[in-house]
Formats: sequence, structure tokens, C-alpha cells
Amino acid sequence: MEGRVPLFLDTDIGSDIDDAVALAYLLCHPRCELLGITTVTGEPDKRASLADAICRAAGRNEVPIHVGAHLPFLGSQRQPEAPQAEALGRWPHRSFSRENTAVAFLRETIRKHPGEITLLTIGPLTNIALLFALDPEIPAMLKQLVMMGGRFFPDEQGRIGAEWNIVCDAWSAARVFTSEVPRLLAVGLDVTLRCRMPAAECKERFHAIGGPLKPVADMAEVWFRHADSITFHDPLAAAVVFEPTLCRFEPADYVKVKLGNDDSFGETSIKPSGLNSPIQVAADVNPDAFFTHYFDVVAHYRHP
Repeated sequence: MEGRVPLFLDTDIGSDIDDAVALAYLLCHPRCELLGITTVTGEPDKRASLADAICRAAGRNEVPIHVGAHLPFLGSQRQPEAPQAEALGRWPHRSFSRENTAVAFLRETIRKHPGEITLLTIGPLTNIALLFALDPEIPAMLKQLVMMGGRFFPDEQGRIGAEWNIVCDAWSAARVFTSEVPRLLAVGLDVTLRCRMPAAECKERFHAIGGPLKPVADMAEVWFRHADSITFHDPLAAAVVFEPTLCRFEPADYVKVKLGNDDSFGETSIKPSGLNSPIQVAADVNPDAFFTHYFDVVAHYRHP
């Protein structure tokens, strides 16, 4: 087995259920050294409690969890609430204040471990933009930044469109995409949409496996009131940290975020690059290989 991967997770857990599904995977992965979880967007304190409930179900009470920004850098709040917090009454969890301790926590820890840490972002990029603005040396001190965000390739009708994590704080996304991180892997919506599983199958698998997926299954019931499936957007981004060959990546010189006032707001575009570019954008995925990998990891979890 290859070495362990020190990793931070920055998440808007509590809106789309796939954040919780991704966290369960990270807690189960034998190579994941989860250094901490930071939450972002509306009700970040409740989102922190959701993350804590899943960690406790995994027997991982030691994972640091910090509350981050509740408002975007600019613009209006598009997801003010964390609907899945409804499930918190049924699972042991800590309560958190709304004080933003995430940025200072990230900064301090990254500075202690330069060149070692993978930063995985699966929500709006407000915390990360604040971190990079506060300490401009931080981007170069990461090992890599891996994100679920953006949409980079046209569909069959030739349209690209915007992706939710970017739209929720497009100005922060633009700041992060221009930061000089040693390596950036971006897994966009055009690829993650291929990793979808019907609700009935998700329920069956989550309940059969148990562990940290028990509270996830409970939180998913809130999601299934208005959805008949789960698209594994964030779990795919988490998986490529450990198994990058699950996706085919293409190099890009840069990622540009549209910040105008028209319907293209939040759209991302790339300029293709040579093979040595630090920016790599997912262009394709093997969904069967991904699902096999995901459920193999969570099914072989052993309580510490």
C-alpha cells in the first residue's frame, strides 16, 4: 500500500447529500490522514455538527472540525440553510459557534507541514479565497488542491453552463483559480454527472454497509424528498486523490470564471495547455470503476 495522504476537507455538507457520502469515504479510506474538516456557506455551524455526527459514527471523534465563512465574498447567499441538519437530533454530535475559526486553522496547519497537504474542496470556495488572500504564501505551500467545481466541456447541444459550487461564490472561485498552487485537479460537473445511482440502490447499500454511512443514510432521507437518485459529484473528487486514473485529465493553462451580470455568470472556461501544466481538468470518467472503488473502500472499513 502507498503512503498515507495528509488531507483537509472543505465542505458545504448539509445541502446536497454527496458531501456526506464523500466524508464517509474519506473516513474509511486506509490512506486518508484526515487532518481536519472546515465548513462553508449558510449555517456553517450546523454543517460542522453534521460532519461531527458522521465522524462519531466512524469512531473518529478526534478529527478537528472548524466553522468557516457563512456568506460569499461578494453577492447574495444562495444556500442560507443546511436542510439535512434535521437529522441531527437522532445522532450524537457536538454543537459549534458561528465564529470563523476555519481560516486560521488551515493557515496554521499548512504552515507546519509545507509541501505535504492535499486540500480537497467540495463546496463554495469562500474559505479558500480568504485563506489565500490572508496569507499569499499558502498556495505554494500545499502539495495539491483537488476540487469538485466548475463545468469545462460542452454538452451534446454545445452548451457548458455554470456549476453550483462556483456560482455560490464566483469571485472567490476566480481568486482561487488564479493562485499558484503546485498542482490543481478540477473535477467538473460535466464528468461527475455520469456517476449517478438510484435512491433505492443507495439506501440498500448504505444500510448494508453501516458504519459512517448510517447517519449518511438518515441524512439522505431528507435529500430523497425531492430527488430520486444521488449523483456522486464530491465522492468522485475525493476518490481521484487516491486513484487519479479513475478520471482522464487534460492540462490547461488557466481556468477563467465569468463574473458578468448575464446568464453566463459563474461559467468556467479553460485554455488547453501542454503536458507540464500544473492545472489538470477531468475530461472523462469510468463510472463502473469509480463505484467499484467507492464501495470497496467503505465496505472494508474497520472501526479503530
